[in-house]
Amino acid sequence: MSAELSENHLLIIEDDQGRKERPLNNPVYTIGRDKKCDIRLVSQFVSRHHATLVRLPRKSNTPGFYYRIVDGDPKGKPSSNGLMINGRKTAAHDLKNEDEIIFGPHVRAIYYLLKNSQPTEQTDASEYDITLINPGMTEEDEG
Repeated sequence: MSAELSENHLLIIEDDQGRKERPLNNPVYTIGRDKKCDIRLVSQFVSRHHATLVRLPRKSNTPGFYYRIVDGDPKGKPSSNGLMINGRKTAAHDLKNEDEIIFGPHVRAIYYLLKNSQPTEQTDASEYDITLINPGMTEEDEG
């Protein structure tokens, strides 16, 4: 039986409202304080359109995709505070597992790339030799 690798992309966000988990599946996400953003951050230190997440295909014939985070809105207008990824200020970054994104004081996100190995074939119960035993069969008669 062969195994197929599946990936899940997850963003754990911490802002003024606490901690939230956000699975990532869409090709583009807007991130910011504005109510119209796909991923809303609640903090006065976050720009209305702080960053954009873009899904891109992997290079060199490798299946799957990755996300790139870009400072500012989709039209290229940068945020007020910028982005810090793993302690370094940057305008854009290809996200890797456990990258930390700082949007402002007390507002951050951790990106997770979860890889699961799943069987590609259905398992048939007839593959297993199972014998069910009645518990009464193992006890001696008292009588």
